Amino acid sequence: MIERIHLKIIESVERNGSLTASAEELCVTQSALSHAVRKLESNLGTEVWLREGRNLRLTQAGQYLLTIANRVLPLLNHAEDKLKQVVQGERGTLRIGMECHPCYQWLLKIVSPFLIQWQDVDVDVKQKFQFGGLDALLDYEIDLLVTPDPVYKTGLCFEPVLDYEQVLVVPKGHDLAGRKYLKPADMSDQILLTYPVCEDRLDIYTQFLAPVGVNPKLHKTTENTDIMIQMVASGRGVAALPRWLAEEYCEKLPLSVVRLGEKGIPKQIHLGIRESDGDVEYLKAFIELAQTYRHSSSV
Repeated sequence: MIERIHLKIIESVERNGSLTASAEELCVTQSALSHAVRKLESNLGTEVWLREGRNLRLTQAGQYLLTIANRVLPLLNHAEDKLKQVVQGERGTLRIGMECHPCYQWLLKIVSPFLIQWQDVDVDVKQKFQFGGLDALLDYEIDLLVTPDPVYKTGLCFEPVLDYEQVLVVPKGHDLAGRKYLKPADMSDQILLTYPVCEDRLDIYTQFLAPVGVNPKLHKTTENTDIMIQMVASGRGVAALPRWLAEEYCEKLPLSVVRLGEKGIPKQIHLGIRESDGDVEYLKAFIELAQTYRHSSSV
């Protein structure tokens, strides 16, 4: 029989790299840990690890169990936390995953009034799930996913909460600043600054440049929005951002906003949750709050 401790051992050894470190983390002796693994291997009739000197390498069976551990353990931990909160009369923590770099500034505008309304609910924002949040939502590592590109799967539902337009931010006085809108060819001699994301997940590529086979003169990346905007303001390149965010920066720095294409690039921020959590009061309240919020510069 596969027990929870077996999954915890496999996950811990793979993460820590040794039985010794895992035994310390799990607060058991190394001999007890080894005994538990041998008992599991005996019950399964196959090895979990191959011993290569001091190193351990997961077998095919071990790899499968690791996959199960990575899915099941977060779910069990989540269930335990929820039950503890019920017993203690608490609501718990809303864990939000971000798949949208610039959406963080927008999220702060929602979190602030939410925390005031829901005094017994904490908020934890996990940005490590950028462009990997779907699995985190399915695996119960987060409760809500913020994304501009929802992927509809069984068991999940997504709600649009904000319409916006993706625009190009350029320095004030730039050759492109006075244009009513840009054509893809206008980017061929520009240095494009983006977040460190694959081009097939960047709207300026997928919806503007790639369809006509145009590339910028140079493509540079940076993780921080403020640094990106400072580079644009100093003439180091141009950047594509949501209009509402770009216009906020235009109030502080010498920048201009230009539409990408005659019809622009329309987008939406979506909030995704598990269908099974659809009746969780504070989740519903967060989504309703986000839907009622409209930035004055949004489209």
